[in-house]
Amino acid sequence: NQIRFVKSALWYHGYDRPELYQLPADGSAGSRELLLAFSWMLHRLGLLERLLARNRVKTGDETSVCTCEDDFPDIQKSTTETTPECGLEDRVDVRYLQWLNGRLRFQWRSLHAQHQEQCKLLHKIHLYTSGSHVDQVLGHFSVTETDLVRQPEKYKQLLQLLESETMQLEAFLEWKQLEPVYWQWMETVLDNMAEEGKMCKSQDAHAEKRRLPKLTSCCPWADNLTGQIDRLSRDLMTLQDHLQKLVAHRKAAWCEKVKAREEELQKEEFSATARKIQESVELKLLDLTRLCAPEKNKMHGLRRLVLRSKHPASKTGFGQCVPKQPVSAVGATEVIRELRTREASLQRELEQLREECRHRLDAIAEGLDGVICISP
Repeated sequence: NQIRFVKSALWYHGYDRPELYQLPADGSAGSRELLLAFSWMLHRLGLLERLLARNRVKTGDETSVCTCEDDFPDIQKSTTETTPECGLEDRVDVRYLQWLNGRLRFQWRSLHAQHQEQCKLLHKIHLYTSGSHVDQVLGHFSVTETDLVRQPEKYKQLLQLLESETMQLEAFLEWKQLEPVYWQWMETVLDNMAEEGKMCKSQDAHAEKRRLPKLTSCCPWADNLTGQIDRLSRDLMTLQDHLQKLVAHRKAAWCEKVKAREEELQKEEFSATARKIQESVELKLLDLTRLCAPEKNKMHGLRRLVLRSKHPASKTGFGQCVPKQPVSAVGATEVIRELRTREASLQRELEQLREECRHRLDAIAEGLDGVICISP
């Protein structure tokens, strides 16, 4: 199960080396293939940077913000060609997929409700501790700082986590200094594997050449079999020519029928087609106006949550002045506005795709005589 999971994860991220997916499932071979896959993840996915970001000690209340456009890589095109065998074992029932979809929606809704509850509690902490922080830019405590104020004995655990993170950062800096040596070594590994692959191909070719003469020399019925193969090949060539002529004749007949049908449809559905084209052009123009607008700084990554009260003068605490606004601060209303614009654009694109699928299904259903289609 572990080996199958690793293969599926690498395939999902776009690793398309077939030798890895042909490895045995018992883990008896493939150490060098795993080394290559690990190196690919280091270079392509930024594995160490992701691990450092994931293991970072968060002393402030942060949230992930992303207003970038969806930039889908070309992984989806390559994955269809190099699908591992473990993902194509059996066909999955549609009802099982519907059950999984319903379960995913339920978990998504429960997660959304938990996130809303977390935001409410976070707002209370920020509001009740407003004006208590030494830093005037922040002005309030985070959840971690509030927990340390309530339970001061936990500072030892936080100190251990910070020391562990410092050790990881020092190890990462040491790796960055030695990284060129590692990649030089990986180049030699790739060269050796390429040479071994060429040698295996040449050995297979020599073995094939040696195998054919022995077969013809030791088997008395080889000449008779070769003659039969030649006759069959000639018959197949004749049949292929006949089929090509038949296909060309049928194709010409169908082209004439299609042209006649197109002339009929042009008279009947010209207005409907023009209306659809106009709607699609209007949608694309809306997207173009949004894209051609003055480009804003795209926000991506973690941002610290800082409460800015509408009436800061009512509660500053300890005689402090109103908290200052940092230079790189981004308002939540701005992020919400940007995300709603993106949501509206995606919703329009979704409706357009649904309409296209509906027309395709209607066209397919028209060709099924005696079949009743009932929506689930």
